[in-house]
This record gives sequence, structure tokens and C-alpha cells, in this order.
Amino acid sequence: MNFNVEKKENNIVTFKAEIEEDKFERAIDRAYLKIRNKFNVAGFRKGKAPKKIIELNYGESIFYEEALNILLPEAYEEAVKELELEPVDQPQVDIEQLEKGKPVILKLDVTVKPEVKLGDYKSIEIEKAKYNVTEEDVKKEIENMQDMNSRLIDADDKEAENGDILTINFEGYMDGEKFEGGTAENQNLELGSKKFIPGFEEQLIGKKVGEKVDVNVKFPDDYFEEKLRSKDALFKVEIKEIKIKEKPKLDDEFAKDVSEFDTLDELKSSIKEKLEKEAKDKEKVENETKAIEKLMEISEVEIPEVMIDRQIDDEVSEFDYRLKMQGLSLDKYFEFANTSLEKLKEQFKERSGNKVKSDLVLGELAKQENIQATEEEIDKEIEKIAAEYNPKDTEKFKEDVKKGDLEWIKSGIIKDKAIELLIKNVKFV
Repeated sequence: MNFNVEKKENNIVTFKAEIEEDKFERAIDRAYLKIRNKFNVAGFRKGKAPKKIIELNYGESIFYEEALNILLPEAYEEAVKELELEPVDQPQVDIEQLEKGKPVILKLDVTVKPEVKLGDYKSIEIEKAKYNVTEEDVKKEIENMQDMNSRLIDADDKEAENGDILTINFEGYMDGEKFEGGTAENQNLELGSKKFIPGFEEQLIGKKVGEKVDVNVKFPDDYFEEKLRSKDALFKVEIKEIKIKEKPKLDDEFAKDVSEFDTLDELKSSIKEKLEKEAKDKEKVENETKAIEKLMEISEVEIPEVMIDRQIDDEVSEFDYRLKMQGLSLDKYFEFANTSLEKLKEQFKERSGNKVKSDLVLGELAKQENIQATEEEIDKEIEKIAAEYNPKDTEKFKEDVKKGDLEWIKSGIIKDKAIELLIKNVKFV
């Protein structure tokens, strides 16, 4: 096959593929064998009519389309390899010549990975993220554990205050009419948790069991349900129960009850160690993010829209998966949040564009520095994935992974090594 590039512009390569007539003839023979059962020819059992007879009855070009379907993937794969293209979308194909006894001439337009003009990553300066773990942080963590292990006891005739757990019934009114979704019974509410509309919880402080309270609020401007945004509402609230938290005493017995440690000091040390690790991880992620953003800022690349669209589709699929893990479908989410697929995609657009650009600039960095994924690194990553996803039978899982395409594992390793190299060259100020 012969390939001739005509032009390259806006990340689209236009080239012609010329397929020799003998290859086209062989493809026609393959097409005949593949689809001959579809034709009924008088005097022959179905699928037994010779190729020439079928062509006489249905026209000489009857097998051309199927022959092209056979040839095109082979021709395209060969062209991509020979012309050293990196396609990011399916090609658009025009047939320029398709005649018996002549070469087949096809014109193809394909969007390719854009060229990246990489900025000087060795001159990047960023402010280093630093998070220190204090005794106050450890104290808050202990208090959270204490709170989670509290007992709820009836408050009798006590006035409600922050930290109390109320059981309430309420009905919501807007312009004197009940509105949909504004009514509930036996709803639990911890005062001070700020889980209700701003101003709602504060109006229940000082109230007692059995009291009925008119709570006046205004829905936030950014409330998730669009039709309620910025609206004034009245909630008629009845307090059914008030419970207070009886927290356990902070001592060695508490440590034994809530952890594997024998003393409170050991528990505190463990918590501090955990928080310090989380702080280091947070610093690492933030520093890497800043460095990548700076590299993107000083690099130049024209991103094809199709790459952003595909990343948006990936984001939507991931979002859909997370919803399903919570027992919610995408359609139900759209109904609940009063939104649509188009609006969701629009929300993901900027993030998707940044994700594509970061991958491109890091890929160019890896290319310029000849960063590769070694067999040892690939095996180690597969081992890690197997332990995470199938710890009971890691060997079988590893075998299954190795049978598939390992490109996603290789690209992940290369990207991590590119980020590592970038961070090594960053000047922290």
C-alpha cells in the first residue's frame, strides 16, 4: 500500500491511501465467502451460488462495500505505523477511486495528538506546601472518637442547645402553600451541625419537647434545587424528643474500648502518627498539583476538542459509577438535582480540559527525558493492583491482567516518574 500525506493543520492529518488492485480483488473474494449466504439466486441453494453468478444478478459492485470493510482497518493500521501518527479519534474516510482493475484510492482525515511546546520545567518556582500537626489536631481527633462513642439519653425537660439531638416533625410553606419536599416526620437533627438551611437550627435553641415553633428561613442563592433558591419559607416545627450525648471518660479504658492500644497515651501517639502521614500526603499532592499547573502555564499546546469530549465522557462515567455505589442512578440524580446530562458535562469541561493538558505536557516531558516503564516496575504495579482488588487470589488476578493490554499500567508508571522528575527540578520558595 502507498500513503501520501497531503497536509497537516489544526491537529488534523489528511493523507491518501492507495491499495493495489490485486489486494482489492483478494478482499472481494473474502467478502464473497463472508456474505454469500445473504443472497438468493435461482437454481442454487442459499450460499452456494458462485461469485460471478451473484455479481451478474446483483451487480459487479455488490461485494465492494464489504471488501472495503475488510481492507480499511488493515490499511489504516499500516498507515498509522508508516506515517508515525498518534490518532486520538476515528478517521473520516472518503472514497476517491473504486473501480474494478484499478487501485482503490481513499482519502482520510484523522485527528492526531497535538504537538506540545514544553516550557522550561527546570526553572519552575513554587511556594512549598507545609502542614504541621499540632496537639490541638490530636485533641480534636480524640474528641471525635469520644463523640462517636457517646450514648444518647433523654433530656427530659431540658431546653435544647448546641450538641443536642432533636427528633422533629416539620411542614414547609412558601407563600402560604406547602411546597414539595418540605415535609418530614421523625427527622433527627443535631443542633450546631449546620446540616439544615442556615438559620433553621438556631431558632430551635432554648425550646423544649412538645413545643411548636415557627421557623422562618431564606433558601441560599446556590441551593441545589433551583426553584427554591433565594426563596423565603416558613417551617412549622414540632419538637418530639431531645436527647443529649453522654460522652465516655477519656482514660486508658476508653483507649482499650475504641482501639487496639492499652493506654490513652499510646492511642494519642498513634493518632499523631496517622495525622502526620496524612499531612505529608497532602503536602505531596499539593506540591505536585502546583508544579503541574505551573508547567501547564508555561507550556503551549492546542488541544483537539475531541480529546476534551472524551475526557468529559470518562468523568461522567466515573460519576455514574460513584452514584451506583450509593444506590442512585444518573437519571435519578438529574431529577433530584434538577439538572441534565448537558449541564453535567458543562460542569466537567474545565476540569477535563486541564486533565488532558496536564497529561499532554507530562507526556512530552517523559518523551524528552526518555522516561520508560521497566518490566520490574510493571510487575510491581500489577502486584499492587492485585493486592487491592483481589487479595484472596492475587496470582490469578495477575495472570488475567497480564493477558490484557498493559498500556494503561505503563502510562501510569511513566506519568508518575515524570511528576517525580518535575518535582526534583522544582525550586521551592
